[in-house]
Amino acid sequence: MNILGISCYYHDAAACLVQDGKIVAAAQEERFTRKKHDQDFPKNAIDYCLKEGQIDVANLDYVAFYDKPFLKFERILETYVAYAPKGLRSFQMAMQLWLRKKLWIPDLISKEINYDGDIIYPEHHESHAASAFFPSPFQEAAFLTMDGVGEWTTTSYGTGKGNRLSIEAELHFPHSLGLLYSAFTYYTGFKVNSGEYKIMGLAPYGEPKYVQTILDNLVDLKEDGSFRLNMEYFNYCAGLTMTNGKFDKLFGGPPRVGESELTQREMDLTRSIQEVTEEIVLRTARHIHKETGMKQLCMAGGVALNCVGNGRVLREGPFDDIWIQPAAGDAGGALGAAIFTWHQVLGNERIAANKSDTQRGSYLGPGYSEGEISQFLNDHKLPYEKLSEKELPTKVADMIVSDKVVGWFQGRMEFGPRALGGRSIIGDARSANMQKVMNLKIKYRESFRPFAPSVLEEKVSDFFDIDRSSPYMLLVAQVREDKKRKMTKEEDGLFGIEKLNVQRSVVPAITHVDYSARIQTVSKETNPRYHDLISSVESKTDCPIIINTSFNVRGEPIVCTPMDAYKCFMRTEMDYLVLGNFLLDKTKQPKFHDDIDWKQTYELD
Repeated sequence: MNILGISCYYHDAAACLVQDGKIVAAAQEERFTRKKHDQDFPKNAIDYCLKEGQIDVANLDYVAFYDKPFLKFERILETYVAYAPKGLRSFQMAMQLWLRKKLWIPDLISKEINYDGDIIYPEHHESHAASAFFPSPFQEAAFLTMDGVGEWTTTSYGTGKGNRLSIEAELHFPHSLGLLYSAFTYYTGFKVNSGEYKIMGLAPYGEPKYVQTILDNLVDLKEDGSFRLNMEYFNYCAGLTMTNGKFDKLFGGPPRVGESELTQREMDLTRSIQEVTEEIVLRTARHIHKETGMKQLCMAGGVALNCVGNGRVLREGPFDDIWIQPAAGDAGGALGAAIFTWHQVLGNERIAANKSDTQRGSYLGPGYSEGEISQFLNDHKLPYEKLSEKELPTKVADMIVSDKVVGWFQGRMEFGPRALGGRSIIGDARSANMQKVMNLKIKYRESFRPFAPSVLEEKVSDFFDIDRSSPYMLLVAQVREDKKRKMTKEEDGLFGIEKLNVQRSVVPAITHVDYSARIQTVSKETNPRYHDLISSVESKTDCPIIINTSFNVRGEPIVCTPMDAYKCFMRTEMDYLVLGNFLLDKTKQPKFHDDIDWKQTYELD
């Protein structure tokens, strides 16, 4: 049984193939087109999934689309009618895409991939819920989905038992935690549906001085976590912006212009909306526990990418354990739609894997064989050294402890927004200046942005206040007290962005200004080569941690192919590139001409 899941036409289009209930392949379209957050029909991602599953379109039994387009269209029409005559320009822009594409999903699927079989349309939040529960390690659990908006739903919760999901309550548009967070993303000068994680990273530099202002004016929050937004302050229902003049007046001025200097106001605003978000999620989690009586919680939807909030739910919430879909945003809707069809629609049995999930580390994207990588290097006459399995971790560990920055391209690409040791840039977590070097010379991004640690799963509690694995970089925990550095009186008095360059722990490159870290635990079962590398670093340093950031520069998707990796390597100040077993030294590479038409001279296995 072959089921293809598709999500597209909002942001982060993706495809997923489920074969006999097993998640075989999944990838975002952006990785192939190199267009960040590409929303268009995921033709390349579909082609990859079919190839990975060794089938063609004729072998598909079902296609599952991640939401119900007509219900979403109904919501958009009703919203514009309610706000008319305001929003005419926004309405005209929206209708162009709806009338050309979004209303004709069956025709588009037929046209793009020549498929004429059955199409299943779960609701948007059913797809999110399915992506959260069905791959989880729990036989039964509560689930929580929160995002901007699906058809009408913005938040839902319910229960999953065996092979069945049941949504028990919902909040509806325009009252949306995702859109509230995005309103502050817009107002602080970052890009909506792209920069939300930036304001999460900026928040610890600020003070929560606007929390009460938000609760008094913008959000009517109830004890059970339900809320209503005061729409007098927002413009997203009918306009082309998220906020309006009344919002500007409330917070003392117009939105920050993108790329302009960050002020203390932006830092305080981001801290405030982060704290409000965490409070809403915590209240909701407590209510869900009370209503369902479940001991475990599964989460998906864009808000579930807020790893700071997730960490608080784990530490302070009533649940024994939580599991978060690594592709929690709309890309994961493709996976959810496909697995929903297998279990919920077709009634196939589901037996949870107990301690492990069925996402297999989320290494679900393309992988490249030694022969393919060798052909790429030789075709382009690129100098390299080939390392044995035994040499590889030791030699790369030597580079890391020598303060070198390494591009690490191994195995299959990750599905979701986080690099997890398949397409990563890595460095020494003990280095006092590595965070600054990577941000400014490698990633070309804002200096305040923190980096995540990859830590051996079995050693995580030696360095962080967490007692379980976090394989998908979706939980934030504090650095242990005995690993922190005692601050001087002058350092303790620093304010705002002044906090940036202070060394806070024995692993300063991954310790944020509030002593937190967004943890990825590395398992020998799901990524043995990455585990061997970090083990080798530990043998040389007594530190089982390295820096892990995604293999891309600001504004570009994570690399997918050896070609993508080489281009990124040469465009930045990375020192070394490791493609499988092949090591490339920057100093030995030929002069790089970025305008050359680099041809893809190899095929996927």
